[in-house]
Amino acid sequence: MCNLKAFCFLSLGLFASVKGAVPPPCDSEIYCTGSILHQVQEAKLSDDDKHFVDMKLRSTPDDVLSAFRNLSSKFPNTTILPVKLQEFLNTSFDQPGTEFESWTPPDWHETPNFLSGIADDKLREWAEKIHGLWKSLGRKIHSDVKDHPELYSQIYTPHPVVVPGGRFRELYYWDSYWVINGLLLSEMTDTAHGMIQNFLYLVNRYGFVPNGGRIYYERRSQPPFLTLMVESYYQATKDKEFLRAALPVLEVEYQFWMQNRSVDLALNGKQHVLNRYYVEASLPRPESYMDDLELAEGLTDGKKEQLWMDLKAGAESGWDFTSRWYIADGGDNSGTLRDTRTSQILPADLNALLCRNEKTLASFHRLLGDSDSAAVYDQAAARRLEAIESVLWDAERGAWFDYNLMTRSKNFEFYPSNLGPIWAQCYSQPEMGEKAVQYLKGSGALQFPNGVPTSLKESGQQWDYPNAWPPLQHMLIDGFSKLPSEDAKKLAFDLAQRWIKTNWLAYIKYEAMFEKYDVNGDGKPGGGGEYEVQLGFGWTNGVALQLLDQYGATLTSGGRRVCSGLLLPLVILARIMLQ
Repeated sequence: MCNLKAFCFLSLGLFASVKGAVPPPCDSEIYCTGSILHQVQEAKLSDDDKHFVDMKLRSTPDDVLSAFRNLSSKFPNTTILPVKLQEFLNTSFDQPGTEFESWTPPDWHETPNFLSGIADDKLREWAEKIHGLWKSLGRKIHSDVKDHPELYSQIYTPHPVVVPGGRFRELYYWDSYWVINGLLLSEMTDTAHGMIQNFLYLVNRYGFVPNGGRIYYERRSQPPFLTLMVESYYQATKDKEFLRAALPVLEVEYQFWMQNRSVDLALNGKQHVLNRYYVEASLPRPESYMDDLELAEGLTDGKKEQLWMDLKAGAESGWDFTSRWYIADGGDNSGTLRDTRTSQILPADLNALLCRNEKTLASFHRLLGDSDSAAVYDQAAARRLEAIESVLWDAERGAWFDYNLMTRSKNFEFYPSNLGPIWAQCYSQPEMGEKAVQYLKGSGALQFPNGVPTSLKESGQQWDYPNAWPPLQHMLIDGFSKLPSEDAKKLAFDLAQRWIKTNWLAYIKYEAMFEKYDVNGDGKPGGGGEYEVQLGFGWTNGVALQLLDQYGATLTSGGRRVCSGLLLPLVILARIMLQ
């Protein structure tokens, strides 16, 4: 008999037809919808739309709304002049950042053990500096956010966090997996534990983990890495009581994805269930309000709403934005950002991640002595493996490809995500791993000096060529390093050496770690997309430390002289934002 309460439906294979409650919308008339948001963003009083929605109210929402109505009534068509609107903001709001107290992680110390395993003197010195960056990225939410949540867009969480950096002032979901892995290497176990506790708190509050720690993210999540965060923490501490307490919450999150983000697909006479990114919220994103409004200009109301939903689904994917999510009139990805149809794509990497989660949940139950519950998740993983190989695997090409629900076909363009099942160890035949090695070698993606690009298509979006992103590099390296062949292991090391050198050269030139890098040239930050490249940067630090730990005995700085050049203006600006 199934003893998983809400999860008995898994063993019956019925989970795709059980639909849970849609997350409640953000109902703030200031931060998520309404005339203040519209007029302030339309006036473009800041270079970044996120600036306004991170500001704190100086009085109650009702008082601010009333003051705004009184002011707007004095203007034709109630449209306030920008100079008066700025005065209103100065009177009614505080600048972003007042929601945080200064905080230095108390468990930080100077010489974590992993540093001694780095043979190259320059890389070891650099690793010490990366380790030191955790202190500048620590944030603690002010108790006033808990006492007066109506004054903030910030979602209160009880424990301090390490944030990505730059404009990303608050907690973010999938970034934190690599941050936590880096913290654990830095022996900052208490800080990592607190971050995971925050995510468990958010699941208990919302039924899932929001994209980030703001109320305007309340309808969308990000790739579900919480189960793997708990796995990393357990591997570091062997704390079974923590695992026992966390497991029911991890199951709630898993249920959310299966109830609200799954699709039944009939293919070749068989029924399969796979997952997608999908957000039922048909308004512009508050933090990118004018980008979304201008992008949808001229569309019918129905097409506007669909575009805004798919842009939010793209944000939920973490890949915001990319030609990977485009479906043009011809069914391919040759369009523009306006052709974003994220919800109509079954992503290879999301399904690989959920496969790994299912296997990990099974292992947790087994560790805690519950073989019946473990079997339920084993069966779920087996069903997903069959679905992934039936729908996404291509034996001739040797990789897994996103499935387009509109054209009922695979997208054969190159993305590192095509190799997600290698990282997740979610494939049935050993030869699939070797085929995947040959796929990457033949893809054209290895010709660049600074890493594997996010795609081979130059769309102007930041999750496309020429940008390379730390989490994708790490997933490729981690996956190939676990394959049995020497060829695969050599490829993993070569990719690690390339990535570490890219990060190190950029650090020498700019004294900064960036969220993304350009695959061309001598170590420079990436670009494109909706905002300037950000420094800090949480997951970049975590990935670098993991690779320096894994390959520290053999990685080299190369001994090349690097011209310091001119600091990018954005570096100076972003450094100010980090203070």
